[in-house]
Amino acid sequence: MLTLPKDLRGSFKDPLGPVYTDTEALLAEAGEPIIAVGDVVTYHLRRAGHSPSVAIVDGKTKREAVDAEIREALADPEHRRDVENPPGALSESLLATLAAAVAADETVTIVVDGEEDLAALPAVLIAPLGATVVYGQPDEGMVRVAVTEDAKAEMRSLIERMDGDVAGALAAMGVDG
Repeated sequence: MLTLPKDLRGSFKDPLGPVYTDTEALLAEAGEPIIAVGDVVTYHLRRAGHSPSVAIVDGKTKREAVDAEIREALADPEHRRDVENPPGALSESLLATLAAAVAADETVTIVVDGEEDLAALPAVLIAPLGATVVYGQPDEGMVRVAVTEDAKAEMRSLIERMDGDVAGALAAMGVDG
């Protein structure tokens, strides 16, 4: 549905919010609901006693399989949704499933066949104001994005610069076009 053009890749090198190495400190500043993007982030949040409302995982970290401890800790979630999402892309399946998961009353784990690296963008757009999106910044820690009008505008701008059916993607997310 949407793919990341080469000229936009640099926009994702810098974190979109403050970076934490201490999960407790992140949780102390996080609003609810929390949406976690990434296996290692989800693992750390759960280990700290907080199950994110929505977790998006793909079994990898830095394009390598996560270790057995993380894989086992994330195995068999109660409410699991499976989607396909190619690397460097946002599929209609991921966007629609993410929108449904955010609206759900139960915690949902979205298991991606492919890659979940770009899922923080639509997560911020879909999440209610006051929510928190957390994703991993390789070799640095966890990035906390407070869902504000400004954050939503920034993510929308990035999505609108991607290649593909932007109007269809916004519709799949349930976001006004």
